[in-house]
Amino acid sequence: MRVVLASKNPHKLVEIDAILSKLGIELVLQSELGVDIDVEETGTTFEENSFLKADAVCKATGLPALADDSGIAVDALNGEPGIYSARYGFDESLDDHGRMMLLLKNMEQVPDGERQAKFVCVITLVMPDGRQLQARGEVCGELLREPVGENGFGYDPIFYYPPKKCGFAQLSPEEKNAVSHRARALDYLYKKLEEFDYADK
Repeated sequence: MRVVLASKNPHKLVEIDAILSKLGIELVLQSELGVDIDVEETGTTFEENSFLKADAVCKATGLPALADDSGIAVDALNGEPGIYSARYGFDESLDDHGRMMLLLKNMEQVPDGERQAKFVCVITLVMPDGRQLQARGEVCGELLREPVGENGFGYDPIFYYPPKKCGFAQLSPEEKNAVSHRARALDYLYKKLEEFDYADK
């Protein structure tokens, strides 16, 4: 099945394609089809924003569209930055590293043992006939006090994953793809695809 990814993030394309290519799904970027749209994320949940993006790209291309909305939620900050992870601080001068360092600064006074956080990913697939599937994946861990590792992107360098006893950015791409929130959401989505006979056999 050919699916359009409703994203301009090359990191997401690589990570999602590495998982979906094993499932018989051909993933293409919206830009490859001449589609360049920015969907305003007006939702208040990962689920709502994921659907808004997938629905808009599906309507623009006439093909099945897949969108992911993801972020990090920190217990000590009442779930922030959450759906605003990519816009944390609402300062356009901040890049991924800047937002990561802002989060560390806001967590400076939080003691060890109280730095629990989780990555959340919601994947939505919208079909041209109006059918839609949605899946959520989460992975729990803790915030480190400084970045570690050379892999990953976003907040990966400050996310400690207890089962592996290391930071997300210290995992190889293959290791991360086996345990990440995005991998869990995609696995759940594929099970739904099989259940509804959407997936390639």
